[in-house]
Amino acid sequence: MRASLAALVLCVFGITTGEFVIAGILPDVAADLDVSIPAAGLLVTAYAVGMIFGGPILTALTARYPRKPLISVLLVIAVAGNIASAMAPSYEILFVARVVTALVTSTFFANAIVIATSTSPPDKQASTVSKLVFGMNIAMVLGAPIGTLLGDQFDWRTPFFAIAAVCALGLVLVVRLVPEVANSGGSAWSELRVFGDRNVQLAIAVTATGSAGVLMVFVYFASLLTDIAGFASGAVAVMLLVYGLGATVGNVIGGRLSDRSPKRAQLGLLTLLACALLLMWAVSDSTVLIAVMVFLVGALGFSVIPGMQARVLSTAAQAPTLAIAVNASAYQLAAAFAGWFGGHVIDTAGLRAVYPVAAAITVLGIAVSVAAWSRETVRLAS
Repeated sequence: MRASLAALVLCVFGITTGEFVIAGILPDVAADLDVSIPAAGLLVTAYAVGMIFGGPILTALTARYPRKPLISVLLVIAVAGNIASAMAPSYEILFVARVVTALVTSTFFANAIVIATSTSPPDKQASTVSKLVFGMNIAMVLGAPIGTLLGDQFDWRTPFFAIAAVCALGLVLVVRLVPEVANSGGSAWSELRVFGDRNVQLAIAVTATGSAGVLMVFVYFASLLTDIAGFASGAVAVMLLVYGLGATVGNVIGGRLSDRSPKRAQLGLLTLLACALLLMWAVSDSTVLIAVMVFLVGALGFSVIPGMQARVLSTAAQAPTLAIAVNASAYQLAAAFAGWFGGHVIDTAGLRAVYPVAAAITVLGIAVSVAAWSRETVRLAS
C-alpha cells in the first residue's frame, strides 16, 4: 500500500510540475519562439482549458477501461507530451503539446485518487487523498522552482525533459507496484448520470465556492505583496515558497481532521479561512504580519481540499472517477473566475478590496457546505 501510494505521489508530482513550471520560464519561451509575453501566457490558459473540458470528457470515455492499464497509458501520453514540448520547433507545436498533456492530467489524478482510496480503510480516505495532494504541494514548493532553475542554467526546454524523465520513472513504478483496481465498467452515459444527484452537485459546488476566495488572493499575490505590504519584487518568490510550505502543512492536517469528522472539519476550516482572509485585510500594510498570514492562508486554503475530494468520492460512489475529474475542473473554473472577478474588484474598489471580497466568497462556500451537509442529515434521518 505505501509503495503503491508513493509511486502515485511521484506521478502526481511530475505531472503537476509540468503544469506549474511554465510560469517560471515564460519569458525565455517567448524570446526563443519569437512571440509576445501575452501570447506565451496563452500556454497557461491552454493547459487550464484542456483540464477543464478535456478531463471530464476523457474520463467519461475511458470509464470501461481497467484503471492500472489506463493510468499507464496516460503516463505514456504525459511523457510524450513533455518530450514534444521540450523539442517543439514552433509556438504552435508547443501549444498543441501543452493541450494534449493537459487532457490527461485530470483523468490521471481522478483515477489515482480512486485507486489509492479503494485500497485504504474507509476512515482514512481524506488523509489518503491528502497524501496524493502532497505531490501537488511538492510540485509547487520544489518542482516549479527547480524547473525554473534548470531553465536558467540551461534553457527552457530542459525542465520539460526532466519532467518527462520523472513521469517515465513513475510509469515504471506504477507497472511494478500499483495493484489492479476495477473500473466502473459503465458507459459514458451511465457515468454522466451521477451528476443528476443533488448531493454530487452540492459537493462539487462546495469545491468551486470554497476555493474561489483564496484563489483570488493567490492570483493577485504579487501585486498585493509589493503594492500594499511593501515587499520588494524579489521577495515575492520567497513568499510563494512560504505559501507553498503552509499549503503542505495544511494539506496533511486537513486530511487528518477530515478523517475524524468530515462535517466539522469542512465547516470549521472554511470559517477559519474566511477569518484569516479578513485578518489579512486588516494587517495588509504590515510586512511582518503579512508574511505570517501568507503561511496561514496557504495552510487553510489547502487544508480544505482533502475533505472536499473525499466528499465528492462518498457522494458519487457509482462514478467516482468522473466526479473527481469534474471536481478538478470546478477548481480550475474557480481559478478562472477568481482572476476575472478579482480584476473587476481591483478596477472598481482598489487592490486592497480583494481581501474582504475573497472572504465574502469563502462565506458563500460555507453556506453551500451547510446546505450540502443539511441535505445529507435529512437523507440519513429518512
